[in-house]
Amino acid sequence: MVMLKVDNLRVKVEDKEILKGISLTVDKGELHVVMGPNGSGKSTLALTIAGHHRYQVIDGRILFEGEDITNLPPEERAKRGIFLSFQHPIEVEGVKVIQFLQRVLKNLKGLDEIQAYELIFNAVQELGLDESMLARFLNVGFSGGERKKLEMLQAYLVKPKLLILDEPDSGVDVDSLKMIASVINKLHEEGTSVLLITHYGRILEHLKPNRVHVIKEGKIVASDGVELVKMIEEKGFAAVEEL
Repeated sequence: MVMLKVDNLRVKVEDKEILKGISLTVDKGELHVVMGPNGSGKSTLALTIAGHHRYQVIDGRILFEGEDITNLPPEERAKRGIFLSFQHPIEVEGVKVIQFLQRVLKNLKGLDEIQAYELIFNAVQELGLDESMLARFLNVGFSGGERKKLEMLQAYLVKPKLLILDEPDSGVDVDSLKMIASVINKLHEEGTSVLLITHYGRILEHLKPNRVHVIKEGKIVASDGVELVKMIEEKGFAAVEEL
């Protein structure tokens, strides 16, 4: 079953075209990796699939479980089972993490505060996170690793059909990286489709992707197995030639 189909997607930000005809298909339960140098369009692809208003689709379609979601607002995509883990999660003064997570679970899962509270604390314990995080304001004063861990906690609670990760391995230490990879693997084993954006190979030491794609200048220039990652690590992105 096809979970996500991106068909000849062209996207611009303001007056600049960033994606120039991207096509890829992610089946149910598959883990796909998108790599590429900085500025190649990786984050634009992730944010466009999630429905960020800043990114304007000028051609092509995004299909999710066969439904055209190209023009759906982000909240509708989230309700259908798409979750985006941001590269730079924002700080929100005055909103505690526990309150934010309860609201997320109410909106996406229909849970009341008590049900959500129990689920959150169980998940924190399962993942080995510090419970004191829940009493802090959302991402305020959080380290890079703490922010990414909170993003993964949200994904673990929501259990989306499609998990999009925008550089989850940037700015994190080794222990945080292992925790992030562990959550990805747990969700993947439970049937979640994963689209992971990165320009490093180190997180892939803990994962087993079905497919690796390389984006350069807004186009997919190569798609292959994990051996593509090894080639990039040895020779750099310059070694990837357009197929």
